Amino acid sequence: MATPERRMSNEEEFALVDLVNRVLDKGAVISGDVTISVAGVDLIYLGLNVILSSIESMRGRALP
Repeated sequence: MATPERRMSNEEEFALVDLVNRVLDKGAVISGDVTISVAGVDLIYLGLNVILSSIESMRGRALP
């Protein structure tokens, strides 16, 4: 059974735009680690560091 598509209200659209604007203006860092192991032996380690920001904001925070 197909579910009906939900449309965002104007308030939700503005909230999403404000959120994206704030993240690009201030920046956000996402960090994470994943370890895959079998029988207590670590086989794969993945480290993730992501910076979300606008280029203009990053240039303003860069050291001279």
